Amino acid sequence: MSTTAAAHHASTVDRFEVRANDAARTDEERARLLESPAFGTVFTDHMARVTWTADGGWADRRVERYGPLSMDPASAVLHYGQEIFEGLKAYAHADGSVWSFRPEANARRFAASARRLALPELPVEDFLGSVEALVRTDRGWVPSGGETSLYLRPFMFASETFLGVRPAREVEYVVIASPVGPYFASGVKPVSIWVSTDYHRAGPGGTGAAKCGGNYAASLLPQQEAYARGCEQVCFLDATTSTLVEELGGMNVFVVGADGTVSTPELTGSILEGVTRSSILTLLAEAGHDVQERPIPLAEVRAGLEDGSVAEVFACGTAAVVTPIGRLASDEFDLTVGDGGTGAVTASVRAQLTDIQYGRAADPHGWMRRLA
Repeated sequence: MSTTAAAHHASTVDRFEVRANDAARTDEERARLLESPAFGTVFTDHMARVTWTADGGWADRRVERYGPLSMDPASAVLHYGQEIFEGLKAYAHADGSVWSFRPEANARRFAASARRLALPELPVEDFLGSVEALVRTDRGWVPSGGETSLYLRPFMFASETFLGVRPAREVEYVVIASPVGPYFASGVKPVSIWVSTDYHRAGPGGTGAAKCGGNYAASLLPQQEAYARGCEQVCFLDATTSTLVEELGGMNVFVVGADGTVSTPELTGSILEGVTRSSILTLLAEAGHDVQERPIPLAEVRAGLEDGSVAEVFACGTAAVVTPIGRLASDEFDLTVGDGGTGAVTASVRAQLTDIQYGRAADPHGWMRRLA
C-alpha cells in the first residue's frame, strides 16, 4: 500500500467515531461464547452505523453499542422491502493480524444492489471504513484456530416513516458481526440438491443480481420442498425456459467435466455475481482448467451424470466457501454425482481458497486486506 493510499485508508477509518459499549461482555463471557460459535447466533458488542437523508447525504459515521434498532411501524422497509445486504468474513492469521478477503468487491456489489433497489450508494471508502472500524473495536471477538472467522453482515434499509411507494428519503446503514465456526459443524460433506421445477428465484429484469432479502424470501418455500424430499438445498432453473441451471438458494454452482473442463452459469442479470465465484474462476484457470461461463442446460448435466462425462458438481459462497454436491434430484430423476463423495477439483480449489484467506498461502492477486 502506497503512503498516499495508507493515509487515505487511515483517514477513512478515523471518520468513524467509536462510542464504546459500557456493558460489553467480560473477557470470560466472550471466551465462553467463542468456544463453539454456531453460525449467526452470537454477536459482538458493537455495530457500525451511518445515516443517510436526501437533504444531508451520508452522515454520523459511528461505532456504537450493539442492540435493537428503534423503528416506527410505518418504516418504509417493513412495507415495501427496500433493503440490501452483504456478507464477508474477517480471518485471524497466525501472527495475530486480522484480514478480510476482497472487501472492495463486496463494496462494489453493495453499491450495485443499492442502485437496483433505488437506495443511495454507499461510497466504497465508507463500506471499507465501517468494516475496519468495527473489527478494530471488537478485535477480541475474532476467533482463531481451525476454520473459524468473524462473519460481517453490512445491510441498508429504508427507515423513513412513510406509507407510499417511492424511494425512501431516510436510510440506515449498519454492520453487525458474528463469530462463527465452520458452516457445516460436522465437516465438509457432499450435500443433496433438489432441482425446483415449480418455482424460480428471479426472472429477466428482476432483482436476481442484487443481494436483497426478497430474493431469499422467495427461495424459502422451494427450500422447504427440498427439505421434505430429503435434500439440503434447492437449485433453481431460469425463469424463461425452465431448462437452464442458474444457482442455488444462496450459492453459485459449478459443473466439472471428466476432461477437467469447468463450467458455471453465465451472469445474465438474474444470477448473483458471487465474490467466491469470481475467485474460483481465477484459481481454476490458473490451474490449467478450461473454464467456461455459459448457459448450462439441466439436460446436459443429467446426461453427463448418467454417462460419466460430468465428474463433479459443487456450490460456492462466502458462508460455506466451497460445498461438494453428491446428489441431484427432482420429480423426474435422482442421480449421484461421481461416486457421491468430494471430487479432486472441488477439494483442491477449496483448499487453495481457504489457504489464502487464512494466510497459509501466498496472495498473488492482492485479495486480502488487513483490518487489524
